[in-house]
Amino acid sequence: MSNLNILLIEDDMIEVMKLNRAVSSLKLQHNIVEANNGEEALKVLEQKDKLPDVILLDLNMPKINGIEFLKILKSDERLKYIPTIILTTSSNKRDLLACFEIGIAGYVLKPLKYEDYVFKIEKLLSYWSINELITA
Repeated sequence: MSNLNILLIEDDMIEVMKLNRAVSSLKLQHNIVEANNGEEALKVLEQKDKLPDVILLDLNMPKINGIEFLKILKSDERLKYIPTIILTTSSNKRDLLACFEIGIAGYVLKPLKYEDYVFKIEKLLSYWSINELITA
């Protein structure tokens, strides 16, 4: 299993802290880069020599929302292969369908209980850390 370079796109600082806390409590050595919105994430992704292995994307964000960000990402020849997993509180079926139509690697609902959240993050990251990923 390899350590992942993860781009977390999330505007809620409590959620950012929660993910970092979950990863450290699981004693995982993944490298997490944070972007607070889609525009910030696109700036991070301009550094073509250090692309993330996976992207964790929240849907409900200011400026560019998650679905708009996905459309930009998937229309870029270099970026479209980065597995992108939606990590959201939205169980809206239209959002789910729209994301899969654009092309995502997964859609994970954030559970309310912290223990359930840690369990999901552990499964999610262990799955992606055993995958053969395209690196830039």
